[in-house]
Amino acid sequence: MTWSGFVVDRVGTVRDALFAVSSARYDLAVLDRRLPDGDGLQVIPKLRQAQPESRVLILSALDDIDQRIGGLDAGGDDYLVKPFDLDELMARVRATLRRGGVSATPPVAIGALAFDPATRSVSIHGRAATFHRRELALLEALVRRGGRVVERDALLSEIWGFDDEVQPNALTNLVSRLRARLTEYDAGVDIVMVRGVGYFASETSAAER
Repeated sequence: MTWSGFVVDRVGTVRDALFAVSSARYDLAVLDRRLPDGDGLQVIPKLRQAQPESRVLILSALDDIDQRIGGLDAGGDDYLVKPFDLDELMARVRATLRRGGVSATPPVAIGALAFDPATRSVSIHGRAATFHRRELALLEALVRRGGRVVERDALLSEIWGFDDEVQPNALTNLVSRLRARLTEYDAGVDIVMVRGVGYFASETSAAER
C-alpha cells in the first residue's frame, strides 16, 4: 500500500496490533483473520475504544457466509476474501475510507495551498502540485492539524511507521525539503519548529515570501 502514497505500519501478531492501535492514530486497519497468536478480529474492540473513527477492512481465506457475517458483525466495515487482486484491495481501501467520512472532509486551505483528504492531493494557486511520498505525509500531518503543534514523536510515527529505521536527522532533513518545495511553489506556507516539541504549519504573508 505504500506505493499508493499511504503510510503503513505492518505488524504480524494480535499482540503487536493491539500495541500499535494504542500507540498511534490510524484512518484504517487492515486485519487478517489468521495470525500466529489469534484472530485479527480480537483487535477490533481495542481499536473501536481508542479510535472510534477508524475503519476496519478484514482480509481472510475464511470465505463461507457465516465467517463473513461474523467478521462484519464483529465490527468490520468490509470483508475481502483471499486470494484477491491488489487493485481490488486498493479500491476497497479507498471505498472504506470514504465510508468512514474521509471523503466528507472538505479540503484544508492554508496560504495558496489546498489539501484534499479524500484524494490526498494538493493544489497550489489552483494548480496540481506534486510531492514525494514522505513530503506529502508530513504536509498532510501538519495541515490537517489546523496550525496546532504536532510533536516530533507523532510525526515520526505517522511518516515512517514502526517498520522503518529512522536516522536521527531524518525529520529535520524532511522538513527542510518540504520547506524548499513549498517555497518553489510559492505556496505561502511555512513549517515552523517549536524547539524541543515539534512543528506546525503557518501561513506566510506576501511580504515574507
